[in-house]
Amino acid sequence: MDWSQLLTPLFLTQLLAAGVTLATPLALAALGEVFAERSGSLNLGLEGIMLFSGFIGFNAAYHIGNLWIGILGAVMMGSIMGLLFAFMTITLQANQTVTGLAINFLGNGLAPYFYRLVFKVTLDTPRVEPFQNVPIPVLSDIPFIGDILFNHSVFTYLMFLLVAVTFVIIYKTPFGLRLNAVGESPQTADTLGVNVGRIRYICVVIGGALAGMAGAFYSLVELGSYSDSMINGRGFIASALVIFGRWDPVWTFGGALLFGLIDAFQNRLQVLGSPIPSNFLQVLPYVMTILVLLIGRIRKPPAALCIPYVRK
Repeated sequence: MDWSQLLTPLFLTQLLAAGVTLATPLALAALGEVFAERSGSLNLGLEGIMLFSGFIGFNAAYHIGNLWIGILGAVMMGSIMGLLFAFMTITLQANQTVTGLAINFLGNGLAPYFYRLVFKVTLDTPRVEPFQNVPIPVLSDIPFIGDILFNHSVFTYLMFLLVAVTFVIIYKTPFGLRLNAVGESPQTADTLGVNVGRIRYICVVIGGALAGMAGAFYSLVELGSYSDSMINGRGFIASALVIFGRWDPVWTFGGALLFGLIDAFQNRLQVLGSPIPSNFLQVLPYVMTILVLLIGRIRKPPAALCIPYVRK
């Protein structure tokens, strides 16, 4: 392998563009989890939500013939699973960690079951034409920057928009003030007239919806089909990125971008024929996740995270 290839403008452009693409579903899922955790709810079921929602999105797009309907189906299923988690943990006061893992197992079980029920077992994998990149006129022609930021699928543009929208909602709106109050001191928020349960419900459902959209990315953009292994631990990585990002949408997006770049880098090294064993390269993104969790030990989470609130 010629290591000098790593310094060429073409390699760097392709690496950064791929990093942004791979960061997209992680950022979507993590942004939703920022809402949930800042309100005091820890949803460890992102993996299952992403997989089952990704299947629902693919199934809808395949049978209806419209990718946008697929996105809608995935978002709706993610919202429903988020609502189920909210009902169990907020209304019934179930343990958040156990419930999240149960949602994870539920999604990971339902997706392959219904896929085989609907599509049977055939030699030909059912497929849809995936979303294509949509170059933004003029901006995509800017040297270097154009290919990195302005030549992506609609999911990536939505992700950029949602980072900004999430930041504004959390820090610049009355809803954001109530959200932060509920996550830090639900008793005080309740005293001031804030409906703690309603805020948590809304935030958990938002988290489920964005996790559903993230799942649709894998089936409708990356693969154009469904695979039992298409999420491959990304839901747990998204949860770790929230810790890395200090429950802040911008920092969380930065963590997703860093993970995406590392993932893209190991992919490129394998394509170029790196002498480093491929198994070792594939582990790199997950090593980073472990480091993220270690760093997260020094971060201060929302004070009421994982603590159920019972109005007195």
